[in-house]
Amino acid sequence: MPKKMKVWVFDRYGAPDVLALRERDVPSPGQGEVLIRVDATAVNPSDVGNVGGHFKAPLPRVPGRDFAGVIVAGGDGSVGAEVWGSGPGWGVKQDGTHAEYIVMSADWVSRRPKNISPEEAASVGVPHLAAWSALVTAGNVQAGDSVLVTGVSGGVGRAATQIAHWKGARVIGASMSLKNPSGADAVIDTAKQDLAGEVLKLTNGKGVDLALDTVGGPLFEHCIKSLRHGGRQMAISSKPPTVSFNLVDFYHGQKTLSGVDTMALSGLDVTRLMNQLRAGFEEGALLPSPVQTWAFTDAPRAYEAVAHGRGEKKQVLKPVG
Repeated sequence: MPKKMKVWVFDRYGAPDVLALRERDVPSPGQGEVLIRVDATAVNPSDVGNVGGHFKAPLPRVPGRDFAGVIVAGGDGSVGAEVWGSGPGWGVKQDGTHAEYIVMSADWVSRRPKNISPEEAASVGVPHLAAWSALVTAGNVQAGDSVLVTGVSGGVGRAATQIAHWKGARVIGASMSLKNPSGADAVIDTAKQDLAGEVLKLTNGKGVDLALDTVGGPLFEHCIKSLRHGGRQMAISSKPPTVSFNLVDFYHGQKTLSGVDTMALSGLDVTRLMNQLRAGFEEGALLPSPVQTWAFTDAPRAYEAVAHGRGEKKQVLKPVG
């Protein structure tokens, strides 16, 4: 076991070039904790936003939320277990996963599906947690439901499409392009088509049962208008943060709006959801994103790739502890 490890740290907010590679002592697990060697850790858009100051993380801070690795110390007979997951406030409220080793509560451990690689497993966390929390926990998606997903080509959108299909629902995607890497049943080009009007055409004038709005901003009210009477909408993001909509139409339509925040999940919440997701991956109903791997020392370049939205692959760092 090495005594030292490399971590990425930011001690001021800014572009990815504020990240600095530092050396720290490998942490020791306390009572009820495990030490995990990080084999892969994803770079999410929220990580880029975090470094940029979006969450006002106390500084200095190690960023990173999602990981896959192996337990190397601590726990009760769990050494050698291959694990995956995310954590409550990791990278913001406490140091995150862009490190060669992390310590976490043994109660927060979730076993990695055997049929996906560590790199693929590291890509799952935040996007699938957000999609599951929105569609299943908040939206109570049911077989036969119709689901609208904005930003369907993004990580959360692709995860939401798979989860909805796994639950027996039909997915109408909305994107700035008709390219459909998500596998949605239909895709609306929001750059050229009227979202609510197209949704009504695709649902025989009824509207969708659920809308997962991963974009917000100018699409927010269009999603509200796309709901059937009594439909429900989940919001997870918005640029700009302030939106407006016709409240009278909203309450006459008996619609509901729920906000979903993965940062608010507890460690036990994350573990419970990751365990539920594992079944989907083991059954083949859920598939990991295609990934692009980076050497751990190339983290700023991986951050830049995420910041500029390059490609459809998930950017994953490979620590070399």
